[in-house]
Amino acid sequence: MISSFFSKAKPIHFVVVSSLLMIAFILTKVYKTNLNFDTLNILKQILLFGVCIFSIFVFDFLSGKNDLTKSNSYKILFFSLFMIMMPQTFINTKVLVANLFILFALRRIISIRTMKQINKKVFDAAFWISLATLLSFWASLFYILIFAALLLYTVADIKNWIIPFIGVLTVVVISLSILIIINTDIVSYISNINTDISFDFSMLNTPQIIVSSTVIFSYFVWAVFFYVINIKSKSKNYKPSYLLILFAALIAIAIIIISPQKTGAEFLFLFAPLSIIMANYLEIISEKWFKEILIWILILVPIINLML
Repeated sequence: MISSFFSKAKPIHFVVVSSLLMIAFILTKVYKTNLNFDTLNILKQILLFGVCIFSIFVFDFLSGKNDLTKSNSYKILFFSLFMIMMPQTFINTKVLVANLFILFALRRIISIRTMKQINKKVFDAAFWISLATLLSFWASLFYILIFAALLLYTVADIKNWIIPFIGVLTVVVISLSILIIINTDIVSYISNINTDISFDFSMLNTPQIIVSSTVIFSYFVWAVFFYVINIKSKSKNYKPSYLLILFAALIAIAIIIISPQKTGAEFLFLFAPLSIIMANYLEIISEKWFKEILIWILILVPIINLML
């Protein structure tokens, strides 16, 4: 049974998850893109797949290090299956890298819980979110998470509330310096940044995306109810961390809704917090058959999509 196999954290799980991602990644590149598979492009795709795998490792580290789930591999299983369900995430390089930066930021934000080196963690989080913003503008909404963390962890020192702006300014200065060095028109570059808001979902009106997004949002709506109830049973020290994951999921949904270019890739920002929420849900339900159904649906959806 799949749920039993992933119920304990083992190295073999990374091998299984990585293999699934590799198969989905290759199939997506072959059948959904028009890439010329020359040496340079192959190297680029290997690096891009490396970003996918590294994202899994970072995600597993941040959730395990901060006790956001029990010692199991449900979270990385869900993360990989969600990506496979929405293969557009493999195509959009900017969103894929931006999500990795957000995972770096989330790791630092959650670790504020220890109340050690808060200034460094806040600076790092703002720095990583700023880098993500350069690639996908509306990733900037994750700045909210920094201030939510400072509020939830009751960080009263005013200096820590100012530091995020220093992190943003650092990225701005570095970016402008690079643009000057490579002789790029700064005004033109800034004007090309897409800051539009769009509620036009017509680009998502394909059978594959409709089926996948319906399943994803259904899982979120179902599991988040139990997740919120479960937060009440957590210790006072850990409640803020669980709330931040919920806030991260809501921010990701906001990005999906307002993003001007809706390709399906923007769903990637939701997959990390949703995977933690789903892993917590699987940990509290006792019916093994129901766990199996939840996992098998995610496995079968990509196969069904191939036939649509």
